[in-house]
Amino acid sequence: MNNMNTDTGTQNKRRSFFCTGCLALILLPVFLFAGLFWAYHSSRALDDRFVLVLPLSGGIDEIRDESSSLPFLPSSQSLSLQEVLFVLNHAAMDERVREVLLDIRGVETTPAKIAELRAAVEQVRKGGKKVTAFLRSAEDADYLLATACDSIIVERGGYLLLDGLKAETLFYTTPLGKIGVNVQAAQWKTYKSGIEPFVRTGASKEYFEQINALLDEVYDDYLGYVSKRRAMSRSSFETLINNDPLLSAKKAKTLGLVDGIASFWELQRTMTRKITGRELTSDNDAFVSAARYRSEVAWPQKAESDERIAVITLSGTIVRSAGEMGEGIDTESVKNSLDAALEDKAVKAIVLRIDSPGGDALASADMLQMLDSAAVKKPLVVSMSGVAASGGYMAALAGKTIYAQPLTITGSIGVYALKPNISGLAATIGLGRAVVTRGRYADVNTPFKPLEAEAYSKFVAASGEIYDDFVGKVAASRRMRIAAVDSVAGGRVWTGSSALKAGLVDRMGGLFDAIQAAELLAKMDMTKKPRIMFYPVQKNWLESLLQGKGASLSARVAAAVKQQVLHEVIPQRHFTSMAAFYQMLESSGQLQMLTVMPSEIIID
Repeated sequence: MNNMNTDTGTQNKRRSFFCTGCLALILLPVFLFAGLFWAYHSSRALDDRFVLVLPLSGGIDEIRDESSSLPFLPSSQSLSLQEVLFVLNHAAMDERVREVLLDIRGVETTPAKIAELRAAVEQVRKGGKKVTAFLRSAEDADYLLATACDSIIVERGGYLLLDGLKAETLFYTTPLGKIGVNVQAAQWKTYKSGIEPFVRTGASKEYFEQINALLDEVYDDYLGYVSKRRAMSRSSFETLINNDPLLSAKKAKTLGLVDGIASFWELQRTMTRKITGRELTSDNDAFVSAARYRSEVAWPQKAESDERIAVITLSGTIVRSAGEMGEGIDTESVKNSLDAALEDKAVKAIVLRIDSPGGDALASADMLQMLDSAAVKKPLVVSMSGVAASGGYMAALAGKTIYAQPLTITGSIGVYALKPNISGLAATIGLGRAVVTRGRYADVNTPFKPLEAEAYSKFVAASGEIYDDFVGKVAASRRMRIAAVDSVAGGRVWTGSSALKAGLVDRMGGLFDAIQAAELLAKMDMTKKPRIMFYPVQKNWLESLLQGKGASLSARVAAAVKQQVLHEVIPQRHFTSMAAFYQMLESSGQLQMLTVMPSEIIID
């Protein structure tokens, strides 16, 4: 028996050795290719005059997950919002950049992100550089962003579909009921409508009140900005949306909505001739991609002093612990980021950048506690991006000053909890169950039966206690009365401009405004640019593979490939609507208190 065990162990060791060897043979050519590519790329210096080409598409994530960009599985992931903002900030002052071209195709992002991008484009134009937008077959978000530019070119054969804005919510109550799944909910308070898709078959009047108010503000911005930039009356543009939404490129030009029609090759040829004075050839291309430009300049900006500003980003759903796929922002990441910023003596202030709809209530409270402690040691300023709501807003309470964009979605001060009940499904499939307990409530949280009587009352009361604590935190941070906070809380969602009037934020502005405010609070030398430090520290694919914890190298390779494939096939935000519900089902019916924004406004 002992000999058999020894032989088996030897075989396993040999198998492990050969697997590791095979993996090394696979990775070695990859490393070699990556090194050669880097050497070739580095040898090509930027010309002294060129057109900076900036592609913009999809959701425009706040930050980019560099670990998912595997060299042997190329990613189509665009630059993040923060990367785009710093690229444009560089370009505005770089004499080599003669013009900027935005290649816009299929933007689907929040109104606040579009507004911040527009402001960045306007800064480039104020610096004396021409900015051109190239549209494929464009919809409202594409066109709204393009109107910030000096001129708009539509692809030959393309069209504009300007049909306005809409908000849509799916209700799962009936289909879930048909398979024997029901959901119990606790809601604090009536405007916290995140429970509605699971307990109602249609939207409440509170939901419609909020969504209509949000859409009114976004639509007003859309009509006002486009009509101003294109020198047409607001009523004329609205009439066009309502009566003639689908426009050919030729008709759009006739109506003054765009300035020209060309293929991308024609535009490239024209701009190359203008910039270089020569015809376009394979060796004479005046275009430089934003990704290449980012890699060639001092990133994120050329530091003129030893002083530093730490930019800590909370992006995605707030969770207690990020899983294998690394989704969301967890407490450990926030702790590590704060520790690094506080331990670095050169870091004089912290900017907390938030793009989060909230998430786990306890994790949100833990983050606020850590951020409050950090704010005692170094000045902390908050910059809200597209969304900073519910648990995301709770984290913002640590800021000495809170900046938001006029169309940032914020507030949603409220709590809800969901309890799944799959007893009907179990009966349908004939799943039996035998339970032996000790303790009155030992079997209460099971998904195989609903909460009843006293147990349900305790369930509701627990969410109420978390709500009261949330309101108390807001009152203390914002120096407001409890009643005043409750009047703007209850789950109500606000735009940044409305939140300013309600006292929930301090000023309108973007990321660079928050950085400047942090410099002032820290009494830094305002005549010199500080070094910007980004947290959580992004690992590239190689670092992620070599520094992974608790898994073999082959397992980490498999996880990285799976992550990128999943994100290429199905964008992350498509998972968000039922993510919390799925998580509870997977955790055997354990209750989870959520501070999550009930809805999302996306312009597409």
